[in-house]
Amino acid sequence: MKRTMMSLIGAGVALAAVTGVAAVAAPGGTERGAPQGASRMPVQRSALLCPAPTSSEVGETTYTAFAPKSAADAAGKDAAKGTAELLPAGTVKDSGGTGKGDKGDKGDKGGKDGKGGAVEGPQAVPPHDRKPVVPLKSAGTPVTATTSSSAAPALVGTADGALAPGWSVQQTTSVAAGAGRGLFGLSCVAPDTTFWFPGVNTGKDRQDYVHLTNPDSTQAVVDLELRGKDGRLAAGSGEDISVPPHTTVPVLLSTLVSSPGSADTDAALHVTTREGRVGASVQATDAETGGDWLPAAADPAPGAVLPGIPADATSVRLTAVAPGDDADLKVQLATPTGLITPAGVQTLHVKGGMTTTVDLKDITQGEAGSLVLTPADGGSKAPVAAALRVIRGKAGHQEMAFIPSARPVEERATAADNRAKGSTLSLVAPEKGKDAKVTVTASAGSGGGAPASKTYTVKGGTTMAVEPPRPQGLKGSYALTVEPVDGSGPVYAARTLAQPQGGIPAFTVQTLPDDRGSVVVPTAGQDLSLLTD
Repeated sequence: MKRTMMSLIGAGVALAAVTGVAAVAAPGGTERGAPQGASRMPVQRSALLCPAPTSSEVGETTYTAFAPKSAADAAGKDAAKGTAELLPAGTVKDSGGTGKGDKGDKGDKGGKDGKGGAVEGPQAVPPHDRKPVVPLKSAGTPVTATTSSSAAPALVGTADGALAPGWSVQQTTSVAAGAGRGLFGLSCVAPDTTFWFPGVNTGKDRQDYVHLTNPDSTQAVVDLELRGKDGRLAAGSGEDISVPPHTTVPVLLSTLVSSPGSADTDAALHVTTREGRVGASVQATDAETGGDWLPAAADPAPGAVLPGIPADATSVRLTAVAPGDDADLKVQLATPTGLITPAGVQTLHVKGGMTTTVDLKDITQGEAGSLVLTPADGGSKAPVAAALRVIRGKAGHQEMAFIPSARPVEERATAADNRAKGSTLSLVAPEKGKDAKVTVTASAGSGGGAPASKTYTVKGGTTMAVEPPRPQGLKGSYALTVEPVDGSGPVYAARTLAQPQGGIPAFTVQTLPDDRGSVVVPTAGQDLSLLTD
């Protein structure tokens, strides 16, 4: 009797627990983009990493942080509270340019080698200043900060509560002179375990650094692999790179090549972690064509969209890499009037494990466009990653930027740093017959101004380049958000920021992938089978 009673009590407690979880976890209603029986809910915490901006003595960096307003903000609810800030990261002492660990004594807390001995990672040097950078107090208005220090550190940041969904930080650096002069722009990245960077260069005319930043309290261990037109490039020091907690490690890619003959001007970098996670971005500088940040491409897929080629581009160079099997791609340019095939480049064959590069020259011919890569008829549909190097201006007065393959805008995308002059928004609907309709909202200005919105319809198979709406009475800089309207076809976006420097057409391009500010949460339900023996 006692055992029977205990079983009934246990069953009652289990039933109460199941129904209680269902009541708490079950969200109300299904939203756009969520499968049946599930809904989208805002994320509660997000992380961003910004690399060290420049070592130039004549560079100035502006940080712009922004979080879009949510329904809770509009209602003025207490739930709309949250925090968002970036803190300076540490550096490493005498890492030899790679951050590769050396064997140490048993007292070290680093990872272990294959024989069970301790491996000492690079010595971490804590930041001189722990003051938060561009902390946000509320959503809807960007916050800015500037620095002209050549020793400005990398930044590690988190946001929680109502400021976490869509939290974006842009760092924009203007370098007035010297190698790499021009405009460097980067949307600070979320930490991950793998990144692809098509378009890196290990040749003598370029200096490409990959910046690895660890946001966590445990060590990260990273492998760097370079692929070229003949396959993997010989690399003597690209494995087991240690990145200490809350620290950044820059690696000069040319130091990974075992000999000068192994250098490749059109390579792809694959960053993977064995332990932990990092943020990764590549900073490229060139004495002739300036410099910019090369962000990671979208995850390899059978096709790719590279949005936002400026109308006045004088040189466009495509690099694609096939991580696995051979890939066959159809190459098209989405112009303002429709999809066209570039002369002489109808298809592209990318060998497995290798890169392929095509010089598209001045492909836009005075009209803004976007490159669309799709599986070729009858060809392999193996995944690829791709990026464009874009040059504006003529010899002696040139500037370069990069456009990696992008993710589509599903719910919302943000460009945090926009100015009164020089911003161009490119929207592309890559699928013919599937028009895209989006609402573009300009936030309040960092120094004042009222938000403004405008809705655009992009015909399927075309690119629309527009001067985006600006806040009324704008003071300072402002943010743009792009939100597809219900029923819209697929849409991709990019923002070009042009800030001329004398006779140099300095510019930078940032693709605007979905901000992943929400996640699909399945609806909970009762399952009485949990109560059976």
